[in-house]
Amino acid sequence: VQLQASGGGLVQPGGSLRLSCTTFGHRLDYARVGWFRQAPGMEREAVSCISTVDGGMHYADFVEGRFTISRDKAKNSVYLQMDSLKPEDTGVYYCASNPAIGPCVMTSQGYGYWGRGTLVTVSS
Repeated sequence: VQLQASGGGLVQPGGSLRLSCTTFGHRLDYARVGWFRQAPGMEREAVSCISTVDGGMHYADFVEGRFTISRDKAKNSVYLQMDSLKPEDTGVYYCASNPAIGPCVMTSQGYGYWGRGTLVTVSS
């Protein structure tokens, strides 16, 4: 099972990007899905996740209301809308899934399937 993350790119501070995560391996609407990021020289950190049963969402404190995670069942995709981007948001963003019913978790150990990542660069 391979997840595919896309939508990264170069954007100026204050700009927006929408990341997409999709897979042909399983239904993402029946999976817990998380977004993670890794900046150069830093540990991978959780950004956001979305649960299966109630669609509950969690965000890291540094998001501060700037990002929104969502699902599109018809497209078997999960999105991360990122607004008001800052230079410190620069990094490789990964989506991950756990095809299990239940609440999502903000730790990488909670996910067994990972995509290759998409690079986000926030710079003027």
